[in-house]
Amino acid sequence: MDRLHKMRGENMKQFKLLICIGLVSFFIGATALQTMAASDPGVNKDTRCAVCGMFVAKYPTWLCKITEKNGQAKYFDGPKDMLAYYFSPNKYGGTTQANIIKIMVKDYYSVQWIDARKAFFVMDSDVHGPMGKEFIPFSSKAAASSFAKDHKAKIILPFSKITSAIVEAARHGQMMMNMKMK
Repeated sequence: MDRLHKMRGENMKQFKLLICIGLVSFFIGATALQTMAASDPGVNKDTRCAVCGMFVAKYPTWLCKITEKNGQAKYFDGPKDMLAYYFSPNKYGGTTQANIIKIMVKDYYSVQWIDARKAFFVMDSDVHGPMGKEFIPFSSKAAASSFAKDHKAKIILPFSKITSAIVEAARHGQMMMNMKMK
């Protein structure tokens, strides 16, 4: 009987140890995610999207940033909201489009910051961002084309071809009809 109690006690100690290891691993992973989002010093757990108000640190791979001439940075939980701000900054508490000096997005594959003005954006794919259908950024047209083929996308646009009407249609869940891949 004593031997049975001793075995149960040892098993319970091992079980508790495994639970503790699991919890520590979980918190380390959550901290790493927050750290990845905070790779930009302006982002912390309380930083909100300038358009929708969502907390951007929860979505580090989708993080976008616009910097205005006065040095103020605006953060976004995805390119769709960043583009909405770009076309109407005064609507969201910014100044004017002419005062925007830098627009940064994260390349979907590398998750590295890239200049949005040089990026190619895939639309209407089967990959969704934090707010649903998203403009998915790539640093090269080849990467965008490969992704589009793999993810049933129909539209690839360079930044210069994106219009306010396209952004508003995407924000309201409308597919862009009669657009062809560029």
